[in-house]
Amino acid sequence: MKYTIMVNEGPYQHQSADTALQFTRAALEKGHEIFRVFFYHDGVNNGTRLSVPPADDRLIQKSWSELAEKHGLDLVICIAAAQRRGLMDADEAKRQGLDANNIAPGFRISGLGQLVEGGIQSDRLVVFGD
Repeated sequence: MKYTIMVNEGPYQHQSADTALQFTRAALEKGHEIFRVFFYHDGVNNGTRLSVPPADDRLIQKSWSELAEKHGLDLVICIAAAQRRGLMDADEAKRQGLDANNIAPGFRISGLGQLVEGGIQSDRLVVFGD
C-alpha cells in the first residue's frame, strides 16, 4: 500500500508527531511505500534544525532526517505555515532578504499542492493531529 502522511502537530507539544514517526517507520518495515510526508500547521516545527531538547529527550527532527535519508522519503513542509513560524530554507530566506535558514536535512519547503498530489497518488492519506 502507498501512503501519504500528514503531520499537523509540533514535535514536543503533542503525541501526534511521535505517532506519525512511529507509523511511518512501521509501514516502511512492513514493505509499504511512503509517497510523501507533509508537515502542516504546527507540524512544520518537526523540520527545524535549531531545536535543542534536553539531553535525555528524543530528537524527533533528527529521527525524521535519518529516516528520510535511509528510505529516500519526501519530507515536505508547507511554505505558508513555515513562514508564519519562522522556518526558512536557503532559497526562501534569500527571497525574504534574510541571512539564515533553519530547515533540517532531508526536509524541503513547498505548497499545499504537494499534499493534494500525495492524496491523489497514494492509496491512503493518514493524518496525525488536529
